[in-house]
Amino acid sequence: MNDEIIEEVYAIRDAHAAKFRYDLRAIYEDLKKTEAEHIAAGHPFISQLSEPMIVSEHPNVRFVK
Repeated sequence: MNDEIIEEVYAIRDAHAAKFRYDLRAIYEDLKKTEAEHIAAGHPFISQLSEPMIVSEHPNVRFVK
């Protein structure tokens, strides 16, 4: 399957990683810095839920009869 949007996302992700020589710690620090800047600018931030929401009676079953 050839999805142009997915390919573009991968290219952007790769360019960002290359900027930091694929150093995961540096990439993480940059993402956290950007996150802090957005929060300081007043952009809404949704934190991770402490417990996952169960949206189905059978959350691990794909198809239920």
